[in-house]
Amino acid sequence: MKKLFDQVSNETSRLVTKKYSTSFSLAVKMLSPKIRAAIYNIYGFVRFADEIVDTFHDYNKEQLLSDFEIEYYKAYDHGISLNPILNSFQHTVKEYKITDQMVQSFLNSMRADLHKSVYTTQQEYQEYIYGSADVVGLMCLKVFVNGDEEKYNELKEAAMRLGSAFQKVNFLRDLKDDYELLNRSYFPNVDLASLDAESKQKIIEEIEEDFDYAYNHGILKLPIEAKFGVYMAYRYYRRLLKKLKRVPSSKIIETRVRISNPMKLNLLARSYVKYKLNMI
Repeated sequence: MKKLFDQVSNETSRLVTKKYSTSFSLAVKMLSPKIRAAIYNIYGFVRFADEIVDTFHDYNKEQLLSDFEIEYYKAYDHGISLNPILNSFQHTVKEYKITDQMVQSFLNSMRADLHKSVYTTQQEYQEYIYGSADVVGLMCLKVFVNGDEEKYNELKEAAMRLGSAFQKVNFLRDLKDDYELLNRSYFPNVDLASLDAESKQKIIEEIEEDFDYAYNHGILKLPIEAKFGVYMAYRYYRRLLKKLKRVPSSKIIETRVRISNPMKLNLLARSYVKYKLNMI
């Protein structure tokens, strides 16, 4: 039964989300049940591609990513894949009319991680973030607005800015692994080996501008089915940024900040109160 296989595929994407990111999984649980599966399916696809380029060091990453892309398009064309992640993702792509440009932009940024280690210009940096984060925000927005193109166009810039903010926080938080293990330096014209206070402050301000825009022009205007879940993710990443701000620039490459489980629950409770009081 194809229907049963599709259910198994969706459950696989949900499991991948839960195992790889407890924080994102918690935020997805705050979405309406009607759209959770689609967001899990998007996460499963982007997570597997990211794992290929970031962690599968003992294998031919380029071949794995190429095979992953080829199998995705086979799944899209045939309407089925025995890879449950690709099977669930292709259904979501079709149901919510996620454009191939978004998928290709994402894969291009993942492919860049295979051979590009230093980003020296603002254009290179922005192009990478667009593909690795902004388009993921746009994919999710396609689900949130469920075919309302007017709403999509209204919230498009905010979704991209929120994706950018999340990615830049991840860059700061993962400096040690990116720089020392993967030999990557995403921030243009910044010496990560001796990050100074001025450079760090500039990055922080850039992220805060993205967050402020995303909140005021996007989160507050999201459909009710998506608002609380997205707000929860926003609060989580803003808390990460707050912790990063307190880490001295000279120590940030040695530190990977985390949010404890009790703090996550505290954030959830406080966010829920604001949501129920119509404060967001």
